[in-house]
Amino acid sequence: MAFGKSKNRMREEHHRIDIGGHEVPLIVRRHPRARRIILRVNAAGEGAVVTIPPHVDVADGLEMAHRQSAWLEQRLGDMGERTAFADGVRVPFQGIDYTVLHQPNARGTVWIEGDGIHVAGDVRHLTRRLNDWMRKQARTEISPLAFAKAERIERVPSRITIRDTRSRWGSCSSKGGLSFSWRLVMAPPDVLDYVVAHEVAHLAHMNHGAHFWKTVDTLTADARAGRDWLSNNGSALHRIG
Repeated sequence: MAFGKSKNRMREEHHRIDIGGHEVPLIVRRHPRARRIILRVNAAGEGAVVTIPPHVDVADGLEMAHRQSAWLEQRLGDMGERTAFADGVRVPFQGIDYTVLHQPNARGTVWIEGDGIHVAGDVRHLTRRLNDWMRKQARTEISPLAFAKAERIERVPSRITIRDTRSRWGSCSSKGGLSFSWRLVMAPPDVLDYVVAHEVAHLAHMNHGAHFWKTVDTLTADARAGRDWLSNNGSALHRIG
């Protein structure tokens, strides 16, 4: 999963590819700084992404994906099944696993008690209520943290949005708008802290140069640990909910 410094400027084409007898989404992205064709499974584990350099034909990217279909099938299989928000399942919140517990006769919406995330009301609304609660918790955690970090480098975000982004954990637009994936609230707090620091640093440095990384290091305790955790565990968060 990537981090973005601005709104996605890459050109995309959406296709379908047969993987093990099943059609899955295939996105072909033309990136201005790409030097070679790169094939990977998307963060949600629901398809594939081919990144191609400016001078390469889309057909070449599609050909590589078809040629590597056996590899894609194995990688998609390795990512495992999705975990839906449902009564009895285990889901992470702030790096800790909780059991979702449906409380049909309780009043309120969602709350944590012991090692359970309790969801009140009609079971038909459980998924939506838990999803809404996760998003609200993400905003509650991320917004004040982003403003506080921005103040340390004498910057002010123009806006902060919380979304369900699939290609990046966060982004910073050229106008100073910050956007974050709500799924970060399921990760350990220090990982969320790193992603917020990363995007806030882009308010001062719209690149990934030495000055940018120096700024990141002043805003979070261990940037490398945050990157490593997301590299090893981030895709699993996109298979929850």
